[in-house]
Amino acid sequence: MLNNQPNLDAMFQALADPTRRAMLERLSRSPASVSELAGPLPMSLPAVVQHLAVLEQAGIVKTQKVGRVRTCRIEPAALSQAEQWINQRRTEWERKLDRLGDYLAATKPEDEA
Repeated sequence: MLNNQPNLDAMFQALADPTRRAMLERLSRSPASVSELAGPLPMSLPAVVQHLAVLEQAGIVKTQKVGRVRTCRIEPAALSQAEQWINQRRTEWERKLDRLGDYLAATKPEDEA
């Protein structure tokens, strides 16, 4: 079951930060170097590297170093774990709300029908 995956906690923690979500938004368009990711962000390069480390530890981002350039890319399979977990919760709640709607429709007083 997805609830028992320890990586899911790390993933949601990584996604909770707006700076990391901005980095993922940028990486969703194409891979980018660390300096390209850091460019529009109002923080130091070491701070950007720390954010990337959180994303990488959660399995959301993979990096590869070629020479002096570290390139980052999204790991789509990791995000699908979070998507599956969210979809399972949504499906459960939709079923519960459907049953509540059915119950309320069945117990509606005749003068309102």
